[in-house]
Amino acid sequence: MVSSSDKSGAFISGSVMMPQEEMLEIKREKKTYKIGVLSDTSGIEHRIPLAPLAIEQLVSQGFEVYVEQGAGAGANFTDRQFAEYGANIITEKSEVAKCYIVLKVLPLDSEEIELLKGNQIIITSLHSNCQDKEYFTTLIKKKVTALAFDTMQDNHGVNPIMRSMSEIAGRSSILIASEYLSNVHRGKGEMLGGLTGVSPTEVIIVGAGTAGTYAAQTAVSLGALVKVFDNSISNLDNLQQKLGAKVYTSTIHSKVLTNALKSADVVIGALRIRDKRPKIIITEDMVKQMKKNSVIIDISIDQGWIIETGKPTNHKNPVFTKHGVIHYCVPNIASRV
Repeated sequence: MVSSSDKSGAFISGSVMMPQEEMLEIKREKKTYKIGVLSDTSGIEHRIPLAPLAIEQLVSQGFEVYVEQGAGAGANFTDRQFAEYGANIITEKSEVAKCYIVLKVLPLDSEEIELLKGNQIIITSLHSNCQDKEYFTTLIKKKVTALAFDTMQDNHGVNPIMRSMSEIAGRSSILIASEYLSNVHRGKGEMLGGLTGVSPTEVIIVGAGTAGTYAAQTAVSLGALVKVFDNSISNLDNLQQKLGAKVYTSTIHSKVLTNALKSADVVIGALRIRDKRPKIIITEDMVKQMKKNSVIIDISIDQGWIIETGKPTNHKNPVFTKHGVIHYCVPNIASRV
């Protein structure tokens, strides 16, 4: 039997016309997720979750990014820069808060939570140790999934965001302590470090993790006498390997720590508590025995309360004095940079 085809695309087989199948491409609609970046109006936070280059990458992957007007001002990014890299600049905070994924460095305040439409994802520094039960109850009622920057891990179990912020906070803590030892801030009138013919500044660091290691490294480079306490032998060993014999290390023993604090000029609280529940390491009685106008910098104030006399402060009012000791307890030290 001979078959042929006419111009209509149908096959002719004998006296019977048979239709020719045509393959059509089936396109699946790809869901577009909207990402919103809220500005911080508190005046105490200058960081922003996404830089313009990061926004460009997200847009190239099909995301829509909405940035609240002026959100990058504290980090020296203009609205125009964000727009050039693909972001939509929005004047109304309420519109940004309706995005499926909402980003902000500091925790959302009660007004911002009220603006959420529900069934969304928020990514912030939750500071769960500083929030009350009502805060999380409200998020639950709105069916919001809250992700914290400080708990995110990569495939190797490392927290890249927390590690970077801890490095900045560790280095900054020593520089901040130096400021408050000086007469400019009515301190002891000392220079942090060592000068010829003068006894070196004594720095006590509680915590040998990332923040503690970089604080120790900075203090040693300035000529200070550094003692580091931690209950993790592994952390202490890593720190010792990195800094050599220039640093005294010890596990946390109450009597040993108390004696060290009596002669300390600077104390850095850098111990991260995994469950973030208060775990007092330095008691109020220990603080009472410290030298007048010595300085406490509590990096871990939002990661586990380890200094009994500490309380969260901010960049506008960063310090308070208790028992003659200057306390600096700003949770977001890295925002100073």
